[in-house]
Amino acid sequence: MATSVARSQIRAISTGRARRMGLVFLAIGVATLLLLGRGLEAGQKATFGLNPGFKSQAIKIPDLTLPVQPTIYTLAAIILILGAWQLIRGSRSANALLGVVAFCFVFAFLTWAARGKSFNLVGMLGSSLVRATPIALAALCGVMCERSGVVNIGIEGIMLMSAQAAVVVATVTKNLYMGLAAAILTGAIISALHAVMAVSLKVDQVISGTAIIIIGTGATSFIAARFLEKNINGLNNSGTFPVISIPVLSKIPLLGPIFFENGIIVYLMLALIALTHILLFSTKWGLRTRAVGEHPRAADTLGINVYLVRYVSVILGGMIAGVGGAYFTIGSVGRFDEFMTAGKGFIGLAAMIFGKWSPFGAFGSSLLFGFADSLQIKLQILRVHIPSEFLLMAPYLITMVVLAGVVGRAIPPAADGQPYEKQ
Repeated sequence: MATSVARSQIRAISTGRARRMGLVFLAIGVATLLLLGRGLEAGQKATFGLNPGFKSQAIKIPDLTLPVQPTIYTLAAIILILGAWQLIRGSRSANALLGVVAFCFVFAFLTWAARGKSFNLVGMLGSSLVRATPIALAALCGVMCERSGVVNIGIEGIMLMSAQAAVVVATVTKNLYMGLAAAILTGAIISALHAVMAVSLKVDQVISGTAIIIIGTGATSFIAARFLEKNINGLNNSGTFPVISIPVLSKIPLLGPIFFENGIIVYLMLALIALTHILLFSTKWGLRTRAVGEHPRAADTLGINVYLVRYVSVILGGMIAGVGGAYFTIGSVGRFDEFMTAGKGFIGLAAMIFGKWSPFGAFGSSLLFGFADSLQIKLQILRVHIPSEFLLMAPYLITMVVLAGVVGRAIPPAADGQPYEKQ
């Protein structure tokens, strides 16, 4: 009886949320009409470039040219229809419909921004993947840690220290791969310190992560001011990894320039997503990791070493964050600047939550944040009449929206953040 009542309550909550999402969709549709559909000139067209702006091996295809007014009105109508459907029927697949609504609104906005101009769509999508790389790596670090029950909010500090280690070692040795190895080793050492405090010493995991952020920020700023600025060529001028084109695949139109013409760290990120998914969901170690994150005492009863699993998971996560740190220096600009991670570690945690603690979900969420980051740069180039300060806020606003639970409640592993005491 109690079970049926609980199910009825859950069903009522789901239906109520689905209906509220219908109202949100209707509001988005109305906003699309009022904000984007007003004042449009008849006959205006928007051109979307489907070929990259750089020299590429991809097969050239014609650009996409759309009439602005009919396109925006059609997309707004689709949003309104979906909103009315959701409000009347209360479909439980609200998140899927939210994705369609978001796509329609964003495409309508791009069409409005590109009216009378040319907009390189492929270039922006490729830039979105690149800008999503450190966020995805930070999110993967969070997935590895929290699936074993350890909260790691110190990812920002780990990436900052790894970024500095990468550029210094690469500059001194004149070998970018040595710099990448140094970044991974730095991530492993710092995360091992976090594991000692969180797993063995039972320190509050949020406090431990905060300490790592403070140490990372202070140490890297001191080293940069004391040594790197005075010896730029000798310590802070590593160069960056070259773009690598994958044979045959790089020639595919649209997809080739986006996925198969990138630097090695982007390829590492894509490979790590697949490997992390396989490790967590297709191996005995992954099963033990998830068991420790959900019910460590039951896992201990079955003979699983809870402490060992958590140590290994946190250190592996730190190594992944080290790769993310290397992106900022040897994978991007070839030098270290203070605070250059710019909150990407925290955005990665938001992407992890948005992605429901799964590698591919975290990657999809990271693409959303990377798209927002790339979009604000493209809109400044198009000279859209929106203050640049608001455009710069876009990735962080999306972070706040995600954490506010617009896409539904995200449920972490049951033992996430809870120290384990063996009895």
